[in-house]
Amino acid sequence: MKKPPRPPPSPSSLPPLRTLFFEDLKVGMTERLSKTVASSDVVGFAQLTGDRNPIHLSEHFAARTTFGRRIAHGLYTASLISAVLGTRLPGPGAIYISQTLNFRAPVKIGDTVRVTVTVAELIPEKSRARLSCLCEVDGEAVLDGEALVKVPSAKAAKGKRPMLKL
Repeated sequence: MKKPPRPPPSPSSLPPLRTLFFEDLKVGMTERLSKTVASSDVVGFAQLTGDRNPIHLSEHFAARTTFGRRIAHGLYTASLISAVLGTRLPGPGAIYISQTLNFRAPVKIGDTVRVTVTVAELIPEKSRARLSCLCEVDGEAVLDGEALVKVPSAKAAKGKRPMLKL
């Protein structure tokens, strides 16, 4: 008997949104997120992006590769970094400028990815932050890189943080 699909997480099970202004940031600040990769996540990502490479979708095909089983899209793993940047550090209002990505190892269905984002540098003249990004599975780096983001300033917002309801 086939198990029914798991429902998506409800908004209340996700970490709360946190808005930080540029002035709130300090070098060394860190935020983490963990996510167990489900088959439905990979299928959904394939549908969303159009990347239907069978290494991600077909157990039969993937079994004949060096990985031996299906793997998640590399950019799915990278999107978990975006989740941290857009919701927690720096949070809502942050705008990506650039992102480097170094893929170190595959992420397989069922793996739990631990994402760590750390403020590496602050660039006050442009309200930008350079962030070190690391994704690990069982303590092994599977992806690393750096993000450069524009961060809202308290001065421009006149100190008022936006009210967020989702």
